[in-house]
Amino acid sequence: MLTQLSHRLTSWWPVWRQASQPTSGVPLVRPHLGELAQQAPSQLPSFVCESAAAQKYLALLGGLNWAHFPETPHRMGPQGAPHAPFVAALLVKLDKGLPSMPKLREYLVEQPALVWVLGFPLAASADYSWGYDVDRSLPTHRHMSRLLRELPVAQCQFLLRSSVQLLQTALPADVNFGDEISLDTKHIIAWVQENNPKCYVPERYDKTRQPQGDPDCKLGCKKKSNERKNEAAGETPTTEGLPASESLPKLEKGEYYWGYASGVVATKVDKLGEFVLAEMTQTFDKADVSYFQPLMAQTETNLGRAPSYGAFDKAFDAFYVYEYFDNVGGFAAVPWADRADHHKTFNEQALPLCEAGLAMPLISTVNKKKGCLVPHELGRHRCPLLFPAPSGETCPIQHKNWPKKGCVTSLPTSQGNRVRHQLDREGAEYKRIYDQRTATERINSQAKELGIERPKLRNQASIANQNTLLYVLINLRGLKRIQRCAAAPPPPTT
Repeated sequence: MLTQLSHRLTSWWPVWRQASQPTSGVPLVRPHLGELAQQAPSQLPSFVCESAAAQKYLALLGGLNWAHFPETPHRMGPQGAPHAPFVAALLVKLDKGLPSMPKLREYLVEQPALVWVLGFPLAASADYSWGYDVDRSLPTHRHMSRLLRELPVAQCQFLLRSSVQLLQTALPADVNFGDEISLDTKHIIAWVQENNPKCYVPERYDKTRQPQGDPDCKLGCKKKSNERKNEAAGETPTTEGLPASESLPKLEKGEYYWGYASGVVATKVDKLGEFVLAEMTQTFDKADVSYFQPLMAQTETNLGRAPSYGAFDKAFDAFYVYEYFDNVGGFAAVPWADRADHHKTFNEQALPLCEAGLAMPLISTVNKKKGCLVPHELGRHRCPLLFPAPSGETCPIQHKNWPKKGCVTSLPTSQGNRVRHQLDREGAEYKRIYDQRTATERINSQAKELGIERPKLRNQASIANQNTLLYVLINLRGLKRIQRCAAAPPPPTT
């Protein structure tokens, strides 16, 4: 039994560092993936040059900044294994559409040249012409699953930032890459029986009963409308003695899932496609607008500057969204949310005007900290004919609130709130920017094809790391598209 245990242990880590030269002359110690991609074919082993898989992924992954990959080896035994080869193998898994870690390991065992290129520490063996035992060189599929769960977030985010920098370098100088962005979220359905309609689950949508299959996922709503669906929507009931709740139809039901959501900042380049600038994954119970600030901070880091224009759906109709883009000289194209408040106009002193066109003075301010994502200052404004002192005049339009001590309104005092109310949502420039929302829709479509919607994983850390690498792959595919367009001969002139 001790002999069997010793064999299992040696197949994991100590043998990885036995880097003696095999009889075939293939070096077991080699440069990282980025350096290999820059070498001439004559400098590579012949079996690597003859492998279609090795050549494909050398070209696809080699451009990333592997030289500065933030390596933090996972300690398994007396010697740690590097993470970079495993992360590169995960990109191969996503590109090949392999559904599980056992399938990934099975594919790698069949591709010794690819294992050599990816940089896994190799176990020397004279039993193979390439000089190493591929099966003993690879970690077990269970260890691969554990690595995905324990990967530092910084490693996957580093590769996403590297892919954005590659795109900036590859695009023509006249392309203002990332100046116009869009942000949206994509729902991710957890791998639990509560999401399977064929399984009997008591109290399926009770958010206090955590699914046993995934300790991290949360219950959320994918699509929900609070609008009434008939002509009487919003009208006062005309029949006597009938409550409004019975006279109007019920609200439209939403689609509820246990799971997560992936927020993405995307940008579009005409004739070349859409690319990902930033991403993050949260549980499904988080509001869409909660993605805005962390994703914009990540976008600035990856892009090196703040974008000037943004396109969002009405879930992002918040004053700080408008303020962010107003501060950099642009604007946010966001539809007006279906809420009870109304558009306001302001005078030159930034005071709101009432329906009679009178400037409403500021009576008091209060710091709002609860019930909002971003603490902010609220200003309370009242009728100028009654405050700060009664003028003796009457309301020129006899507003319904006049007998009730006049009109009162509370608004955020920030410039972003004024921009929100004064934005021309019918203008041509607004409509042009708002059309950029298709960038996130197309990115979400590509991500769905790569399996983002139903991952076969059971924890948030694994899903978040896989999502980041999935968007890295989308950017790398876009980079190859740019390179092909640059290499194509110009069309003949007539």
